[in-house]
Amino acid sequence: MSLEVVATGLQFPEGPIAMADGSVLLVEIRRQTLSRVSPDGQITVVAHLGGGPNGAAIGPDGRVYVCNNGGLGWVDLDGGLMVPHGAASDYAGGSIQAVDLTTGAVETLYTECDGRPLSAPNDIVFDSHGGFWFTDLGKENETTRDYGALYYARTDGGFISRQRDRISWPNGCGLSPDEKTLYVAETWTCRLWAYDLSAPGVLTPAAAAYLPGRHVLTLPDYLPFDSMAVQANGDVCVATGINGGITVVSPTGQAHHVPVPDFVTTNICFGGADMKDAWITGSSTGTLFKTRWAEPGLKLAFNA
Repeated sequence: MSLEVVATGLQFPEGPIAMADGSVLLVEIRRQTLSRVSPDGQITVVAHLGGGPNGAAIGPDGRVYVCNNGGLGWVDLDGGLMVPHGAASDYAGGSIQAVDLTTGAVETLYTECDGRPLSAPNDIVFDSHGGFWFTDLGKENETTRDYGALYYARTDGGFISRQRDRISWPNGCGLSPDEKTLYVAETWTCRLWAYDLSAPGVLTPAAAAYLPGRHVLTLPDYLPFDSMAVQANGDVCVATGINGGITVVSPTGQAHHVPVPDFVTTNICFGGADMKDAWITGSSTGTLFKTRWAEPGLKLAFNA
């Protein structure tokens, strides 16, 4: 696979969205912005979001909906590499934000659910009904951590539902082509789970109280999962750390690895006329890559 470097100098890019005009929207977590990368690599700031903007997706109204983890601490490594570590010193909770692409105006939609503050919203996916699923990774410090959770919400700011609680580091999330299955990747357990949906925004009850979902895959080594995108054929493409790259997983758990030259590869998105153009975020190096993918990606419910 040949990788093209589209842009460098990004401040821990994540949440890429392939736009119809050929540009890519993404967040820069360390810079605290929603940014746009043009096809020639020019980087412009769309909005300053504060905290730690993470996963992002276009909603039915054309706005960009952003999971904000509230802010991260940072460690600078040799060679100009950067990695997150713990919470920012000014961390004050997570949120879901919406950004108007025309004006750059930012609206905060949710900071809590049923009186419990959001901890660290991480990744987001819209269904065709206009609602969205999002993961909350949880926060940790030297001695304690918050559990993660899985939520469903609507864009009007008036409905949010915690659908699964006490999950260990839920990160990437994505819907199957028929929207009957929600996939969730756990970071530090290196596991991929599937959740059956009984209705839009409603998970079927767990098979057992001790199971987060239906187990699809656990990687055989310590290779933490990050965010994801789904292919048109239903396979799940999960960004994978340490060995750096994308792990492509079938719904039945078969997997193969596509290497990327960044040990903190965090996300992938698809676009182009045949949905085989793929953009990948190499976050520790601040790089946006582009390549031609073997299979077409699944068209998302909304785009702009």
